[in-house]
Amino acid sequence: MAQNTVYSINGPVVKVREAGALQMQEKVFVGHKRLIGEVISVGSGETTIQVYEGTTGMRPGEPVEGTGGPMCAALGPGILSNIFDGIERPLREIAAANGAFIPAGGDLPALDMQKKWDVAMRVREGDRLTGGQIFAVCPETSIIEHRAMVPPGLSGTAVDVRPDGAYTAGEALLTLQDDEGQEHPLSLTQFWPIREPRPVARRLPIDRPLITGQRVIDTLFPVAKGGTAAIPGGFGTGKTMTQHQLAKWSDADIIVYIGCGERGNEMTQVLKEFGELEDPKSKKPLTDRTVLIANTSNMPVAAREASIYTGITLAEYYRDMGYHVAIMADSTSRWAEALREISGRLEEMPAEEGFPAYLSSRISQFYERAGYMQTLCGAEGSVTIIGAVSPQGADFSEPVTQNTKRFVRCFWALDKALAYARHYPAINWTTSYSEYLDDLAPWYAKHISPDFLARRQRVSTLLLEENKLMEIVKLIGEDVLPDDQKLVLEAARIIRVGLLQQNAYHRDDTYVPLPKQMKMMEVILYFYDKAKAVVEKGLPVSEIMETGLPDKLVKIKYDVPNDRLDLFDSYYREIDDRIAKLAQML
Repeated sequence: MAQNTVYSINGPVVKVREAGALQMQEKVFVGHKRLIGEVISVGSGETTIQVYEGTTGMRPGEPVEGTGGPMCAALGPGILSNIFDGIERPLREIAAANGAFIPAGGDLPALDMQKKWDVAMRVREGDRLTGGQIFAVCPETSIIEHRAMVPPGLSGTAVDVRPDGAYTAGEALLTLQDDEGQEHPLSLTQFWPIREPRPVARRLPIDRPLITGQRVIDTLFPVAKGGTAAIPGGFGTGKTMTQHQLAKWSDADIIVYIGCGERGNEMTQVLKEFGELEDPKSKKPLTDRTVLIANTSNMPVAAREASIYTGITLAEYYRDMGYHVAIMADSTSRWAEALREISGRLEEMPAEEGFPAYLSSRISQFYERAGYMQTLCGAEGSVTIIGAVSPQGADFSEPVTQNTKRFVRCFWALDKALAYARHYPAINWTTSYSEYLDDLAPWYAKHISPDFLARRQRVSTLLLEENKLMEIVKLIGEDVLPDDQKLVLEAARIIRVGLLQQNAYHRDDTYVPLPKQMKMMEVILYFYDKAKAVVEKGLPVSEIMETGLPDKLVKIKYDVPNDRLDLFDSYYREIDDRIAKLAQML
């Protein structure tokens, strides 16, 4: 058979015999349609290629053309506000050129190379430049300034520096002359292999939270900037909805949303919603700080595997500029299923539930690219990874959930019963956890209150006590409980409904700042302490219920606007007055 020709086709797995000059992880074009693929195995007699497009209609004997380089992401201005597929092809441009369906072999450039950007140079001729240094800036969107950097690994002297002005993404802005006298033209665009983490100067301690405005997360199970979190949950528990809220409201500078193997209608809703939303901080469109990677379940399965790496590479690029980036991966289970399918077609020995034996290492490689870093240009930036997991039948013992749990420090377990009871976010407070509390304690003490974590611990304890008492209630009923335990149940109900349950459609409840969250905790605990004091003296809990205080505390989230925290003072006074009247009855 001729050199570099296809001899075997098994779905997305294509084999080539006696492939000349093809290297591991090299990007290739396969067949007459020039389908994009990547070399995943090189043997003495055959080379295996993973094709990121549908191979329907391909025949043995079709040519395979190597590119001489790995699968790379194009990095430059124009990434934000854009929608890509799993291998960074711009879907809007594809739709404009070909209609609703993606043609086979479409290799459009990821970035618009015709658009001119208003560039301001940050270096002069003769300046010494090193890898990662910012040499030019331009406004990418109304919110984000794009900072063009020297590619990592390059250093030298700047020559032929162009003046400030309008340039395309591909035009050379300066020439870098290295120590060996070689010249490297630098533009606004650079390329980076998607499977290789971008280098940093050093990792920094994780010591500040990613503020989401979602009370159950910020109060009970916070995630740090540069941290990792998983959102596991069965069908209909609200994984996608929770990630939408985090994307809209978290205080990250840039959001990378990866729709990996999700249903097409869900992804359509995401694209539609994000186009209509307003960024709460800048009052500009939310898309101005968002990049969407849409790789739905009806797209070629192999591209799912690449979409995760494409997304994390884009995130690292903006991190290197000094931005805080949050990645929403929805969902990593579909990515793992793509690994399983490709592994099966490669006839590899399966491990648990058919997944490949290297599943855990692939998951760890992905999550370990998160972190709070000092970048090569001396700035600080972070990548926070929040991955949804979709275990079949909500079985958290399956391999993807268990392996994810090993490598993340924040676990937001979604509960089907809570979701069906319309309690959102449906994060179960008994099975979820966060390992960042100790790391974040100094930040909370400095910026919110020294008592924040103590209050949080008390709230968590009341919820755990309620969980134990409910086991008794299920057996023998609530009436047999003593009044102090009935009060625990009532306080926990106020916490569940008033604090943890949130309304995404209410102006003051969809996002709640941390100072208000602290005040809400304080008022609820203040009521519990006052009520406990009179209950211990013999007052029935029913008398406290009749005051209407519990129901009023539940409605705090609606009745107190986010910018009127002074209204909390009236709640303290009302609790004091009504409890004092009850105490007089004793």
